Amino acid sequence: MTGETLTSSEYIKHHLQNLTFGRLPDGTWSLAHDHEQVKEMGFWAIHLDSLGISIALGLLFLFLFRLVAKRATAGVPGGLQNFIETILEFIDGTVRGSFSGRNPLVAPLALTVFIWIFLMNFMDLLSIDQVPQLAHAAGIPFLKAVPSTDPNITFGMSLAVFALIIFYSIKVKGIGGFLGELTMQPFQAKSLWLKIVFIPINLFLEGVNLVSKPISLSLRLFGNMYAGEMIFILIAVMYGASLLLGGFAAVLQILWAIFHILIITLQAFIFMVLTVVYLDMAHQEHH
Repeated sequence: MTGETLTSSEYIKHHLQNLTFGRLPDGTWSLAHDHEQVKEMGFWAIHLDSLGISIALGLLFLFLFRLVAKRATAGVPGGLQNFIETILEFIDGTVRGSFSGRNPLVAPLALTVFIWIFLMNFMDLLSIDQVPQLAHAAGIPFLKAVPSTDPNITFGMSLAVFALIIFYSIKVKGIGGFLGELTMQPFQAKSLWLKIVFIPINLFLEGVNLVSKPISLSLRLFGNMYAGEMIFILIAVMYGASLLLGGFAAVLQILWAIFHILIITLQAFIFMVLTVVYLDMAHQEHH
């Protein structure tokens, strides 16, 4: 990326590094220009590429849907309007089948989650080299184009969903009902002493179940997209090995890209469905 020849490990390391901004040991704040500086910045460093690209894709989603909404016609719809309406019908049908309560927030949230994550995942189909090369030409040392391969992004989204789960659990069931679900099940008893004994056991089991929801949401999306990106990088490494491997890599890249279209769509769908299901569980009262 800097004009010199990179080894395979350096090439992979470079493509997996985020554009990081943070505080160096000398107290100055700056972009990290190598992997050592990234380590020195520690936990509170910011991944500017993940934040910037995810925000840009979110604005793109809002712009396209607002544009279609303003130009919507009751007559024969155009291609873009027809496509958007198909997506809306699909999301609406999915929400109706998975959410049994009444909440006007759920369907718009499901639509936002699906489209936003799909757009972030779709960035993985861009050329693995051209985006970092364009960034380097602009003086940017690192750039990862796929926000969903950054656990900070996936955990951020899952924690937002987790906050909604807690909020609606308390709103629908009350604090007493919410705490009762955490302490009075799955083990129940008629005896007061047994109930007291079961409280810490139930709290541990239900607490693990509750906390596992955002963790599973974030790690599932991150793991699948990170693995997909890694395969693209490994295929790119094969181009520099030999002419024969380069030809094989070209075929493999096309096949993997076609298959990856299914993966990026499926991961967005799974995140959306689980979000709706978890919110449905938060609206249900257990007696």
